[in-house]
Amino acid sequence: MSRLSFKTFCIELYADHKSIPSNEVYTLFEKNGILTMLDEDYDLLHGHGFEYVIHDIEKVLASSVVSEDLPSGQRDSPLENVVL
Repeated sequence: MSRLSFKTFCIELYADHKSIPSNEVYTLFEKNGILTMLDEDYDLLHGHGFEYVIHDIEKVLASSVVSEDLPSGQRDSPLENVVL
């Protein structure tokens, strides 16, 4: 799987996981450095299961996300205490 395909897979996976549009996930990932992380950690992440990848993404988002970046229905997620 190419790096671009992997990033696309992660965007779609997270969008499905959170039930939000993939274009909003792309913006969220771009603003919070997730796309860079997925590129830099590609060799480590691309062989792991989706639960591991989602967990890793949520850990990074929890340390950097502002609530305004999340759709209103997602602000009560595990990221609810994060100030953006």
